[in-house]
Amino acid sequence: MKNNNYSIEHALFIKKQKRETLIVNAFRLGVFFAIFFLWELLVNIGVLDGFITSYPSKIAITVYELFKSGELLTHIGITLYETLLGFFISVSLGYITALILWWSERLRRVFEPYIVVLNSLPKIALGPVIIVWFGSGEKAIIAMAVLISVIVCVLSMLGAFLETDKDKILLLKSMGASKFTIMTKLVIPGSKEAFVNMLKIALGMAWIGSIMGEYLVSKAGLGYLIVYGSQVFKLDLVMASTVVLLLLSGAMYYLVTLLEKLLIKNKKYG
Repeated sequence: MKNNNYSIEHALFIKKQKRETLIVNAFRLGVFFAIFFLWELLVNIGVLDGFITSYPSKIAITVYELFKSGELLTHIGITLYETLLGFFISVSLGYITALILWWSERLRRVFEPYIVVLNSLPKIALGPVIIVWFGSGEKAIIAMAVLISVIVCVLSMLGAFLETDKDKILLLKSMGASKFTIMTKLVIPGSKEAFVNMLKIALGMAWIGSIMGEYLVSKAGLGYLIVYGSQVFKLDLVMASTVVLLLLSGAMYYLVTLLEKLLIKNKKYG
């Protein structure tokens, strides 16, 4: 009888969660379309200057024209390549560095102040140096993406590793577990949520880094289109590139949330 009651309650809970998810998604879409509808309306009635702010219908036409000419896919491909490569390098390097610093307290005490200082440094100030070191091509853009993302990855994961339950560590030590075993069986599995959160942060930072790099040196990419459009006062091109950039970053964020559901199966998401 208890089992039946539990099953019914569990089914009702699942149903409620699904209904809540549908409501949240409906509101998300509603807000999305409301913003563009209001934007178009304000331009049509003269509240906003369409030349300065552009407007959704004009942006759609610009995106279509870019797609038809083949330029859109080319610029998207370049920016995606730079962003994804910078993202994967940052995540890998940041995760490994955080593990090393967790493993060695001495190294952590030596390098942690430098990491914090580097994190507070305005990365754009290093733009000229990066151009000199890596040239004026995609290497400089990827380097900028890595530079902006990697420190955040290190600090996020190091904080998660250090927050591992000390009592559990002592228990494993009392059972004769080695430090490597503690790392692989407790520290790493226990930091899954922090890892996913780090991915979300690193993804945004990688986008910032790649676009910032394209501002400085690129001759192609969405960042280049934004800079070019602003220079020749083609603000439709600027806004169209920005909207495409937002859609791409949103799609990548959605992929990270799917990974989150796979890694943390016991948690419910809306």
